[in-house]
Amino acid sequence: MANFGDDIPLGKDTAYPDEYSPELLFPIQRLAAREQLGLEAGKLPFAGVDIWNAYELSWLNPNGLPQVAFAKLFIPCDSAAIVESKSLKLYLNSLNHKVFVNRAELQKTMVADLSAKTGSAVLVEISDAEHQGHQLGALAGECLDDLEVAIDRYQPDAGLLKCGEGREQDCELHSHLFRSLCPVTAQPDWASVYIRFSGTTIEREGLLKYLVSYRQHQGFHEQCVEGIFRDINQRCQPDSLLVYARFLRRGGLDINPLRYSRGECDHNLLGNVRLWRQ
Repeated sequence: MANFGDDIPLGKDTAYPDEYSPELLFPIQRLAAREQLGLEAGKLPFAGVDIWNAYELSWLNPNGLPQVAFAKLFIPCDSAAIVESKSLKLYLNSLNHKVFVNRAELQKTMVADLSAKTGSAVLVEISDAEHQGHQLGALAGECLDDLEVAIDRYQPDAGLLKCGEGREQDCELHSHLFRSLCPVTAQPDWASVYIRFSGTTIEREGLLKYLVSYRQHQGFHEQCVEGIFRDINQRCQPDSLLVYARFLRRGGLDINPLRYSRGECDHNLLGNVRLWRQ
């Protein structure tokens, strides 16, 4: 189990606040996890964003009437820190009894609080609880999950990745079999992973084995996706690469890290389609 200090709320019994408490947000520096992956600050091989969906957002209007909404948070991957997920849940709950004149004031407050903790400009979008813009969808491309493969490794092993013969352009692959473990509680985190690449062919069987090899790995969502990007990039040297994971919701939040070759895409082109599992 990783050591994040005594202040981290994850894995502890924690009282839910009745008053607005931005100090509850617990930042975790990205640098340590990236050093473990051999990634240097300022020399990242990818761009990207962490897309958070918050389904349990509520506050009071000036008449004391509760309001509910859905929030999307976009944290740039070059921010100094991520926000620990339970601390974000506690922070969002601390808004439940705070009065905001309107939604714009709430949005401004959340942007300021999250940007201060992450060290980067965080984008916050707030939508009606019945907003139809966050629709169910599916990942594009070929699903790897029905391949007949034998699995015997459950810790990340880049050696499982094999290059095939020939080249492919904008090849899209995905799997719903990804599982990793929380580095603090060791609880399972489930995800669907989407990979798009151009360049030398990647053998499908080896890629599926590699994704499954994370099954007993302890790492935050963001670190897992960056590890996948690094390994595919180093082993197969694609001309372009995109790795996107849609993790299942926990505590009213789902986290969806997206990493791609610099200049490869804009996250808005992929959208924020909610999968059937989410």
